[in-house]
Amino acid sequence: MRKFLVVLDDSRECLNAMRFAAMRAKNTNAGVEVLAVIPPEDFNHWVGVGDIMREEARERIQVHFDVYAKWMRDRQGIDPELVIREGEPFKEIMAQVQDDPEVGVLVLGASTEKKGPGPLVTQISKNSSGLNIPITIVPGDLSKERLEAIT
Repeated sequence: MRKFLVVLDDSRECLNAMRFAAMRAKNTNAGVEVLAVIPPEDFNHWVGVGDIMREEARERIQVHFDVYAKWMRDRQGIDPELVIREGEPFKEIMAQVQDDPEVGVLVLGASTEKKGPGPLVTQISKNSSGLNIPITIVPGDLSKERLEAIT
């Protein structure tokens, strides 16, 4: 089954990326894989403290994912899969695409800030030559109605 890979983070634009991925998956009989990346700088502490922080980060990710997953199941009939990786976000996204041959489209949310679409969108756009799947960049300020019309 083809899957839409969408990145879960704390950005405002993440919501539209999740909505887009779920709606497209429903309309194309595909799945949704949600990737959360825990950056390594979050754990530059003593081993015990780093382990506790890592576990707390995983718990926050799971709670955040559960909200999106409930909406996807209830509204779109999609049962998303959660993948949590640790490392640099760009490298981990690239690795996930390589590791899961069912991933067919990468979905990212673009920031509405004047300083650009966001660091992840910028980095992936500049370095997308190693990516063998299409990238969909969803504007963070797109209305729910417009998303429904597009998908």
